[in-house]
Parts: sequence; C-alpha cells; structure tokens
Amino acid sequence: MSVSADPTFMAFLTRQAQVRGEATALVCGPQSLTYAALHAAVSNLASGLVHLGLAPRDRVAIFLDATIEAVVSILAAWSAGLVAVPVNPKLKPRQVGHIIADCAPKALVTTARRAGLLAHDCDLEGLSLLLVGSAPADSDGPDLDWKALSERAADAPPHRSIDNDPAAILYTSGSTGLPKGVVVSHRNLICGAQAVNAYLGTRPDDVVLAVLPLSFDAGLSQITTGLMAGAKIVLHGFLRAKPLITLCEAEGVTMITAVPPLWRLIVDGPWTPAASRGVRLFANTGGHMSAPLLAELRACFPAARPFLMYGLTEAFRSTYLDPSEVDRRPDSIGKAIPNSEILVLDERGAPCPPGQVGELVHRGALVTLGYWNRPEETAARFRPLPGGRPGLLAEMAVWSGDLVETDAEGFLYFRGRRDEMIKTSGYRISPLEIESVLSEAPDVLEAAVFGIDDEALGQRPVGAVVLRPGGSPQAVEMFVAARLPGYMAPLLWPLASLPRSPNGKIDRHDLRTRYHDARTTIGVPS
Repeated sequence: MSVSADPTFMAFLTRQAQVRGEATALVCGPQSLTYAALHAAVSNLASGLVHLGLAPRDRVAIFLDATIEAVVSILAAWSAGLVAVPVNPKLKPRQVGHIIADCAPKALVTTARRAGLLAHDCDLEGLSLLLVGSAPADSDGPDLDWKALSERAADAPPHRSIDNDPAAILYTSGSTGLPKGVVVSHRNLICGAQAVNAYLGTRPDDVVLAVLPLSFDAGLSQITTGLMAGAKIVLHGFLRAKPLITLCEAEGVTMITAVPPLWRLIVDGPWTPAASRGVRLFANTGGHMSAPLLAELRACFPAARPFLMYGLTEAFRSTYLDPSEVDRRPDSIGKAIPNSEILVLDERGAPCPPGQVGELVHRGALVTLGYWNRPEETAARFRPLPGGRPGLLAEMAVWSGDLVETDAEGFLYFRGRRDEMIKTSGYRISPLEIESVLSEAPDVLEAAVFGIDDEALGQRPVGAVVLRPGGSPQAVEMFVAARLPGYMAPLLWPLASLPRSPNGKIDRHDLRTRYHDARTTIGVPS
C-alpha cells in the first residue's frame, strides 16, 4: 500500500512498517512494539472491530490510561473507518457518563475495574465492552477480550474513508456547562502532524516522552507526530519526578511536551546530567509559562531548545514561538504554525492594527469539523471570514474567543477570554460545570465559580458558596472530590450571600474583585 492510496493516518504507519519495521515505535513500562508489530496489531484490531458489526463512522470510546492498548485502539478505529473517542482517564463516572450519552459509542475499550465503576453511573446498555487486562468470564456475552480481538487474523476489510471524514471526537469544556465534543477529521490529524513536525523538526532518531492524556489535543498530537516521523514514543503516566527522570535516562529521551503544572513538578526533580543532556527540545502548551519556570527549565536542559506553543481544541494547534525569539519576547505566543493563518479581528470582523486587542481567528487545514450534535454552538464558533473569497465556496474559520494583539513585527500576545472559561493545568473548564456539582451538595444553598491567576496552574477555580445552616466546607469538599477530577476541584470560599447584577444574575466580575480584595486585606486562602 502506498502512502497516497490511504487518506487516513494509517498510510503513514504502513510506510513506517515498510521502511522501519524493526525500529521501536511504542514503549510503556516493560512493554514495547516495533513499527511492524504495531502495524499488525492495529490492522488486526481494526478487522476485529468491523467483524463486530460496527458501521462506518460509529464511535469507539477508549477509557484507558496512556498505554500501548490505548494507542492501538485509537489507531485501529481510524484504520477501520470508525471514530475514536479518547476519554480522559482522570474523569469520574459522572463525566464519562455524559460523554457516552452524548456521542453514543457502539464500543467501549476499558478495563474490568473501570467498567465496574462506570456501571453505577453510566448507561452501558448496547455497548460492546472490550476489556483490557482480563478475559471476560462469558466469551459469548457483551464483554469481549481486547487481546483476543486484537490478535484475530485480518479477515474483515475496513470501511472506506476520505480525508474529510471524522476520525476522532475530543471532549473539551464549553461555556454552556458540560463538555462538548470537537470533531477532528483525518485531514486535521495529518496536516496537524505535518505542521508540528515542520517546526519541531522531529526525526526518526528522536525519543518522544508522552506524559499528556491522549484525550488532550496536544497529547494525541505527540502520538501522531512521533509515528509520522518514525520516532520512538515512550508512554508514561506521570506521577512523580524521580521515576520520570530514571525513564528519561534509560530510554534516552530527546523531546518532552508538557503543561505548566507538570513542568513545575518535572523541574523540581533531582535531574542528573545523564538524564537531561539528551533532551534536545522541550515544548510548552496548555497555558502561559512564567519567566522563572522557563529559566529553571533552560538550566535543567541546557542543550534543549524551548518551544512555547498555543492551541485550541477546535483547531488543534495555532501558533508557536520560535526558540530564537524566546529571550526577546517571552510573553508572546508567537506566530501561525505552517499551513495556517491567524487573524486578529474586531467585533465587526475588521483586522486589528498592531497594539489593538481583538479576537484570534484561525483559518486553514486544521480547522475542525465543529461540535458533535451541537449545530447552534458550531454555527456560533465556526463561521466564514467577512468578505470571503469572491466566486468561491465559503471557507470556515474558527473564532477562538481568545483576545490577542500583535506587535509591529506580527508577533501575537494573549490578553484574555471573551467568556468566563477557566484555563487550568492545560484544561479549559466551564464554571457552570463545577457550579452544577457544588449546587447538588446537600450543604450548599447557592454557588458561583470563577477563575483566579495562579503561577503554577495558569488559573485556579474558586467556588464561592453560600452554605445551608450547619453546612460544612469539609463536607462540600468531600462531595466534590467524589464527583469531579482533581484539576476541577475549586478552592472553596464561603460567603453569606452572592453579589448580583441589576437583572438578578450573579455578578462574577464583582465576585472576583471582592475575592482579590479579601485576599489582600484579610488573608483569604489562595
């Protein structure tokens, strides 16, 4: 099969299996797969998925840690003409249940333990459960052994795909509350990997450390960029710095991408010259990296070039700052990545001159297909550019909601958001989603959530709560911890009442101002 014959990412994996078949593709703990073995595993699992009766563009949810099985499952879905839905392993059953209800997958790849946890909060009726790590007791029941299915002889041809078909759904929090699915095409995946590799210069001899969730666009991008380049990808569930440092030394890691909170943990580890000297570049995404943290990382990895990146799930990746510019303009998010154009437009859709704040608008091959089953929100965010291209069909651009400005040389600077979204630990979080959980707590009468700046996290959610008589903040914290992942847990701020605007709505701006005043004058925790 030639690369041009297959419009999906499988073409690049096929090519690597042909020219680098014995080279290591994936490493996870004691497990590893060569490119030839990875290609065979993906092909066989893809055949097994089709054999199960999954139709073209049916969804396959993958609720696993970043493991070889997770990567094989995502690639197999793409190869079979299905849609992969990687689910963040940090999510609690409540959030996973929403994703399953929203995109209605026909199969769920997970472990027996996770499936048992989901059964109490999620409707799994009608799903084929592909269990990793344990064989089901009844092979004729709805539960299937992932390993057995992935080792089938390839006898069912994949469904036909074109490059603009949906390949994945990545769930990201939205301003309306619960997470919404961004639909990513095969074209987005391929063009995104080509663009990132163009400026990072990923090589076949690179060793890519993958510590970000595969449900995160940057985490998935590490897989596609690494495999497209023929590099070795080392999957690692980040827990503590010391094992990561040992891993970097043992595997000879050359490339690391992380978000600021992870960088803070990484840089605090006892790095040895043997572990750090092989790192030739590190890339930051998911939020602004502070100057002190950047300085510490550059001291830790003296041979590495720093790449500061900006992206949004709706366009996968948008800008990067060339390492040669980092010292001159460390606060910049850079310029457009290859094969993309970034515009700064005012409220009328007119271009903003340098120094004027406007909305970042992204056009190009990385603009995704919109939100799953949300036509109104898709129409609001994905719109043609004003003026268009006379005589041609309208081209969709994505209006990010991020406020930016350019300097005289065209470098971009982030200035804020049009909505109330909170950006923490690399995730965009809706205050409404946290508020809905707080409001369900028996001890809470009323709640409002907003974000405050945080040096390590980017922003941190704060939950202003009015407690019922006798209510306990500790009880509220326990209630939230059982229902939200740690990165969404807010810092609680008990109040007697919440400020409101003249129309009766909670005044978040006033609430945020009061919080900062209280923290300064009376020492509210931060």
